[in-house]
Amino acid sequence: MVDLDSEVPPLPPRYRFRDLLLGDQGWQSDDRVQVEFYMNENTFKERLKLFFIKNQRSSLRIRLFNFSLKLLSCFLYIIRVLLDDPTQGLGWSPIIWVNRSLPLWGLQVSVAVISLFETLLLSYLSYKGNIWEQILRIPFLLEIINAVPFIITIFWPVLRNLFIPVFLNCWLAKHALENMINDLHRAIQRTQSAMFNQVLILISTLLCLIFTCICGIQHLERAGNRLTLFDSLYFCIVTFSTVGFGDVTPKIWPSKLLVVIMICVALVVLPIQFEQLAYLWMERQKSGGNYSRHRAQTEKHVVLCVSSLKIDLLMDFLNEFYAHPRLQDYYVVILCPTEMDAQVRRVLQIPMWSQRVIYLQGSALKDQDLLRAKMDDAEACFILSSRCEVDRTAADHQTILRAWAVKDFAPNCPLYVQILKPENKFHIKFADHVVCEEEFKYAMLALNCICPATSTLITLLVHTSRGQESQQSPEQWQKMYGRCSGNEVYHINLEESTFFAEYEGKSFTYASFHAHKKFGVCLIGVRKEDNKNILLNPGPRYIMSSTDICFYINITKEENSAFKKQEKHRKKHESKLSYHGASRLPVHSIIASMGTVAIDLQDTGCRPSSGPTLTLPSEGGKEGRRPSIAPVLEVADSSSLQTCDLLSDQSEDETTPSDDEVSAGLEYAKGYPPYSPYIGSSPTFCHLLHEKVPFCCLRLDKGCQHNYYEDAKAYGFKNKLIIVAAETAGNGLYNFIVPLRAYYRPKKELNPIVLLLDNPLDDLLRCGVTFAANMVVVDKESTMSAEEDYMADAKTIVNVQTLFRLFSSLSIITELTHPANMRFMQFRAKDCYSLALSKLEKKEREKGSNLAFMFRLPFAAGRVFSISMLDTLLYQSFVKDYMISITRLLLGLDTTPGSGFLCSMKITEEDLWIRTYARLYQKLCSSTGDIPIGVYRTESQKLTTSESQISISVEEWEDTKDTKEHISYRSNHRNSTSSDQSDHPLLRRKSMQWARRLSRRVPRHAGKTAEKINQQRMNLYRRSERQELAELVKNRMKHLGLSPAGYDEMNDHQNTLSYILINPSPDTRLELNDIVYLIRPDPLAYVPNTAPRRKDSFCNTVGQDTREETQL
Repeated sequence: MVDLDSEVPPLPPRYRFRDLLLGDQGWQSDDRVQVEFYMNENTFKERLKLFFIKNQRSSLRIRLFNFSLKLLSCFLYIIRVLLDDPTQGLGWSPIIWVNRSLPLWGLQVSVAVISLFETLLLSYLSYKGNIWEQILRIPFLLEIINAVPFIITIFWPVLRNLFIPVFLNCWLAKHALENMINDLHRAIQRTQSAMFNQVLILISTLLCLIFTCICGIQHLERAGNRLTLFDSLYFCIVTFSTVGFGDVTPKIWPSKLLVVIMICVALVVLPIQFEQLAYLWMERQKSGGNYSRHRAQTEKHVVLCVSSLKIDLLMDFLNEFYAHPRLQDYYVVILCPTEMDAQVRRVLQIPMWSQRVIYLQGSALKDQDLLRAKMDDAEACFILSSRCEVDRTAADHQTILRAWAVKDFAPNCPLYVQILKPENKFHIKFADHVVCEEEFKYAMLALNCICPATSTLITLLVHTSRGQESQQSPEQWQKMYGRCSGNEVYHINLEESTFFAEYEGKSFTYASFHAHKKFGVCLIGVRKEDNKNILLNPGPRYIMSSTDICFYINITKEENSAFKKQEKHRKKHESKLSYHGASRLPVHSIIASMGTVAIDLQDTGCRPSSGPTLTLPSEGGKEGRRPSIAPVLEVADSSSLQTCDLLSDQSEDETTPSDDEVSAGLEYAKGYPPYSPYIGSSPTFCHLLHEKVPFCCLRLDKGCQHNYYEDAKAYGFKNKLIIVAAETAGNGLYNFIVPLRAYYRPKKELNPIVLLLDNPLDDLLRCGVTFAANMVVVDKESTMSAEEDYMADAKTIVNVQTLFRLFSSLSIITELTHPANMRFMQFRAKDCYSLALSKLEKKEREKGSNLAFMFRLPFAAGRVFSISMLDTLLYQSFVKDYMISITRLLLGLDTTPGSGFLCSMKITEEDLWIRTYARLYQKLCSSTGDIPIGVYRTESQKLTTSESQISISVEEWEDTKDTKEHISYRSNHRNSTSSDQSDHPLLRRKSMQWARRLSRRVPRHAGKTAEKINQQRMNLYRRSERQELAELVKNRMKHLGLSPAGYDEMNDHQNTLSYILINPSPDTRLELNDIVYLIRPDPLAYVPNTAPRRKDSFCNTVGQDTREETQL
């Protein structure tokens, strides 16, 4: 083994500790060399180059000095011309010799010496091995022409009056100016100055041409007309402007030649300069230029960051943003990395937008582009995701990086961010407002299954409208629907409010009812001054405080309302009526004009509790029913509150599980989900199974060792199914399941949920589509990036149309990418009513309505919506920072202790005695503490029938063949929209041809056989398209081994229309089957606090549920 110690040499003496203490005497004899390091060569030439060229600031000073010298030389030339006497000399001598005074000559020689020395020095420093490249440069040659003759006159005094073309120094001054500007931009780190440079070069070139022509013409004409400088200036301006008066003209041929040369130079140089200027101008138009710092400091602006700007997105943003009066003076700066397309360019050239919107082409990830947009001075920054990307996760990643970049550059700028997938939310928690598309989408789809048309309700609430849509329509439902669509959510401080100030110290339900009765506004929530959480309908036990912020639904905000007191005069015979008190309804006059509402105030004096009561009509009365509607108390009385008993209201099916539940093993408990699918999901109290279901049991179409069921019907579900047709089972699906399993829903009303990742007919039949309550069709992500934007929904629309034709009574709820494609849902080509609604939509769009699509029947009924319609929620948050929170509470995405939830109730025949919406409001407030916010109404409508409802008899068909295909229908069938044979389905025509051929082959004497075939022919002829589709489905079910008993021929519900009335007037009549939207108080808020822990109180509520329907 090698001895390592012997291999290591001892340390030199200078590194020993003893020598460090005592000193080392042998270091002087050491042969070390001290080396100094320089960033540049330490030579005289490199030091000069560093000072004159490389150093930005010193180089800028040298350029400025050189520019000043050239301007001084030109100025001295003008002084020499003014002091010269052109009359001296004859012939050509005035051109060669001039009169130059001695002081002037001395100044010109000094300037020439300094200029020549500087030029030679700079040529030496920039020399790179090619001497001719330095000598043959035009600036060097001009310097030699202007400086060397003056130096020669020093040594040869006879030539002191020799003419030297010093005016050519103007071109050297132009060259020095260009270099100086370049050095200036390098010194201050400015890169967006190409346009300024080109304009400067163009102007300086034009000035140099004119100055050269003036001085040249004036000097050459010393031997001719002897023009002054002013005459020469006049001649040049007239000549270059192509006017040519002819009163001043050159006389000798040299001056004429100079004019020709200058014109040729101008025709060559100036067009090149103009071309470069035009090119830079076009490039600047594409990139958008800059938003100046002065404007940013004196004006208010917001920045919109998008990856690609489409015309629909732009118009939605601008219409919603500028719908608010206080935002009219704001500017919108759009920062987009792509070039502006033609449609956006045309829109931004409209005067209304050209003065407000500034388009900048750039990236939010570059500080230079953020500086161009003056992001640090912006009032807000909106960052929108591109939902048309194939990879939505990649689109979210881009949004996250943009948000990080903006936060890093401008930490104080408020951020409004749109994200697509919920699992990416936690990356942008720092943003002031965040809207996650999949969260809202699935929550609205889920609530649509419980509360019909929730998506339409939310969409109308978050859009800005004055309620003027379709007010000239002859259709009554369109007038009511359009007027109520103008309702929005507003806020005001209680002590500053005319609506609510008088209810300080009174219960929330009392304030809500009386404010609606008196002013027609719907108080839905409050927020305490010292608390950031908003409480929707905190219940009758909540006492209003003067510092509370009140949130209400109304046609406009209180600040834009004018109030007038209306005196009421009772008639004497009113005391004889059987209806008193609450039956006397106010008639509200709501006038929406220019954002101002005039409201007639009614006499709403509080009735004493012992006052007259409402007696039921004798024909509608029932034994044991309350004889009247109780008054709403100012302060809650615990003995009269039914809301507090919601958790203890145990129905028979919940306290005692049925045999079916026991056999199926469905044992529910209430609690929080043990796992969260993504970070940032709000914990929700809901129904849970005691035991986790094995993963193999989740496949509906395949049996496993635990069960052998292979279709939905085999499971024997008591409630109807909810089918979700989606492309993938993403994390956002969690927000679809939780609202359907919320703790306040009774166990007996929980619907089984089936996730269908592909939807061929066989899979639809296996998953139980024939007895499903709702089918939710989610737009497929893979089709969102079509080459033609609006074709992104093509596959979804056609698939839904197929489902609509096969299962006409199935409630289908569809999500689309583009709102404009809603007109294709349940499309009927020859439906006159749909065509009329299409014309109405076009008229409303021409009037500037933001909700032109609202009258489409599928949207009004809540059967279709587009998540892009919720983009306005993010835009409204700039003015109403509470809108996202209220929407999340309504959809159940967030749960705040003490805050209510959205549910619905149906008006039955037993409830029609209430008669009006105001009495319903009082009944709910006085009994359960619920707050109604709107009505979902379904009306019968005589619509034009479709081709699927045609039935023709055999005899009529035979008559048709004899009468040239003239069709007459039987009286007990509906009229068809087509009378041509080609309009009938192909299958029916082939069936009839097949039957006819069979009949021709049979001998005439075979009576029984012929009769049988004739009967078969009649059956084939009588079949309608609906019957053919029904038979197709039944045959397919038989082939799959499914029983077709559950499938009937389901009549179309095409003769009805549904719509929403948000906060209708108090005197609105209730109709049968109306569905009322309610905000119900939180039942958990009234659980007595006797339990030691909140968890124990939750455990005590297991098996205790609220009822979905409110019995009146």
